Amino acid sequence: MLAAVVVVYRPAWNGGFLWDDRAHVTHPDLRSWHGLTRIWFDLEATQQYYPLVHTAFWVQHRLWGDTPLGYHLVNILLHFVAAVMAALTLRQLSIPGAYLVGAVFALHPVHVESVAWITELKNTVSAVFYLGAAMAYLRFNQKSETRLYLVALTLFVLALCSKTVTATLPVALLLIRWWQRGRLSWRRDVAPLVPFFVLGAGAGLFTAWVERKLIGAEGAAFDLTIVERGLIAGRATWFYLVTLFWPTNLTFIYPRWHISQAVWWQYLYPTAALLVLAVLWIVRRRWRGPLAGVLFFVGTLFPALGFFNVYPFLFSFVADHFQYLASLGMITLAGAGIARILERWRLWCRPFGYALCLAVLSTLAVLTWKQSHLYADVETLYRATIRSNPECWMAYNNLAGSLIARGATDEARGLVQRALKLKPDYPEAHNNLGLVLGSRGQVDEAIAHYEKALDLRPTYAEAHNNLGFALAGRGEIDQAIVHYQQALESDAGYAGVHYNLAMALIARGDVDQAVAHLRKALELGPEYAEAHNSLGIILVNRRRVHEAVVHFQKAVELRPQYAEAHNNLGIVLARSGRVDEAIAHFRKALEINPASTEVRNNLGMALAIRRRVDDATAPYPQTLPTK
Repeated sequence: MLAAVVVVYRPAWNGGFLWDDRAHVTHPDLRSWHGLTRIWFDLEATQQYYPLVHTAFWVQHRLWGDTPLGYHLVNILLHFVAAVMAALTLRQLSIPGAYLVGAVFALHPVHVESVAWITELKNTVSAVFYLGAAMAYLRFNQKSETRLYLVALTLFVLALCSKTVTATLPVALLLIRWWQRGRLSWRRDVAPLVPFFVLGAGAGLFTAWVERKLIGAEGAAFDLTIVERGLIAGRATWFYLVTLFWPTNLTFIYPRWHISQAVWWQYLYPTAALLVLAVLWIVRRRWRGPLAGVLFFVGTLFPALGFFNVYPFLFSFVADHFQYLASLGMITLAGAGIARILERWRLWCRPFGYALCLAVLSTLAVLTWKQSHLYADVETLYRATIRSNPECWMAYNNLAGSLIARGATDEARGLVQRALKLKPDYPEAHNNLGLVLGSRGQVDEAIAHYEKALDLRPTYAEAHNNLGFALAGRGEIDQAIVHYQQALESDAGYAGVHYNLAMALIARGDVDQAVAHLRKALELGPEYAEAHNSLGIILVNRRRVHEAVVHFQKAVELRPQYAEAHNNLGIVLARSGRVDEAIAHFRKALEINPASTEVRNNLGMALAIRRRVDDATAPYPQTLPTK
């Protein structure tokens, strides 16, 4: 199974960071011991309050830094461990087909989103703790040892600290007891789980509050009546069931359904779901397993069925990663059913059944392998999303953002305009369109879009930063500083804003304040080459040459093609008498930027100092032509 998992997820090994991965992996709080404290005790330190997951990212960042491979391998390994634990749990319950269930869970393409997307470490980690808690509690039911109970409770708390969908575990454990015995006893079955229910309910309500108040899962997009939420729940249940048994056309962001109480056919989904539950209830005395499996499936999905606001509902009411744990219910039901059928077949027929199972697993493996390719990088993922969901405004904008970062502004402009056509009140798209226009010299139009983004979201730090940069370019330094400061009020850990504010303060003559912000930028982003270079210039002017050399050297180490830093380092080295080293950096700067008159003159003077008169005269004809 391990070999199969490693092979089918091979395309994801070299995948890059996607969507919000960098906010988790390269967040400044992952770089310091103080950040570890904030992860646990500051609700606004991370995007979601899952402290154990962010602690895992904190540890991993110390192991492999900003290299995605390590994070991908950890996620793949945890997914394999979860599949094995699922199989062992079913073996513990004497459910037939346990290993088949584990293999299907490991190889099912609907889980690619949870495994190939680094952010979804919360799914794989929480599943391991969830299943560990279940195994310990089931053993406690057999032996009644306090030690096992405490182990189960501890693992449950760790699961909640990873993802609060695991709050449904006590319900699952009660379902198992009911399935085993056909009834529930308060003293034997319910009472021991009371602490689990209290912890789970508390964690669930807390997460619902965080989603609304801190993450932003409120507003017009989430203003749904209880009837509409019921319609979403019914439709989502069938959607997840279909994707489990017919996993084709899977995508990163599914179309967001238009939910209306006035459309009669939308009531068919919840009605059909309730009818199925009613039939299973009627036949429960003969077959409790199907009802238990379906209730586990629906119950584990419940937090994501629409009754609570979760931020991704802004884009779609369904997502593959929502059913990571819940899928075990239906996979177990199908696997156990197949195993029972095979047991009843004659011996000579069974090889055909095993071959059929192998064919199903092989098909799932191929689908997973193909799906993993979509998570290779941001552009591949969003282009695939747009093909599957042409109305996905978020995909257009995020793809545009990636293209802007690599300078492909022509295509980016069309994409971001498409995003704004689909969603005119989209602040991120207005911000990206501002970046495109600014790169083309259309500063006034860019400023108008930054201001529109801020009208829609006054605390949008990136738009404040971009507006400040545009204003500074027009010479409106004081107004630029105001917007940089507002950006820092929204996001004090934004290294780029500290750098831009420092540049504006230098332009205004407030060098001391500028130094403070440059140092803060380097504290937040030690690999910020421009900040090292700018701080080096200030230190030279303050005659702190040795410190300046350190910063210039760091700048060229981080960005070997940084011509300005090579030139500045050459100047300082030449003044310090290290002329040979200076000449090497001037030559490198000239190699990078052959048109620079300043560098040619500096190189010429350095060569003259070394009495290399022949070499010294060579650069001059290009900068001082004879008439």
